[in-house]
Amino acid sequence: MKRKNVCSFRHVIMIVLAMIMLISCEKSPKPLPRLLDLGADKCIPCKEMAPILEELKKEYAGVLDVEFIDVWKPENQQAAVTYGIRSIPTQIFFDPQGKELWRHVGFISKEDILKKWNELGYPLKAQNAAVVQEDCTDCSGCGETEESGTCE
Repeated sequence: MKRKNVCSFRHVIMIVLAMIMLISCEKSPKPLPRLLDLGADKCIPCKEMAPILEELKKEYAGVLDVEFIDVWKPENQQAAVTYGIRSIPTQIFFDPQGKELWRHVGFISKEDILKKWNELGYPLKAQNAAVVQEDCTDCSGCGETEESGTCE
C-alpha cells in the first residue's frame, strides 16, 4: 500500500514537472505599442477614423495593437471615465508596457499617426513591405514615385 502511494506521488511530480517545462517553453507574445481610439460609431470624425484604424490594424499586425472603443454604447461608457475622455474621438498612444505616451483629440490622419509614433521613438514598419496606395501623395520616405502608387 505504501509503495503504491509513493509511485502515485512520483507520477504526479513527473506530470507537474512536464507541465511546467511545457509552459515555460511556450513563447509569450512580445508586448506591442498600442493605439487606443475612443469614439462612437455615429460620430462623424469617428467614422472618418474607422478606415484609418482598419488599415493600421492590417498593415501593422504584429507590430502595433490598434483598438477602438465606442464609448456611447452603454457597456463601454465606463471606458470614457477610465481614460478621462472629454471629447471624441480621442486617440491614446501607449508604450508596450501600457504607459500613456501621448493623446490626441479629434481626427488624425494615418500619416500623422505614423509620424507621431516615430517622434515617440517607435518607428513602425508595416508587416506588408509594399503597400499599394491609391492616392500616394508623399512617397519621399519610401523610395518609390508618386506615379507608381506603390510605397514601401
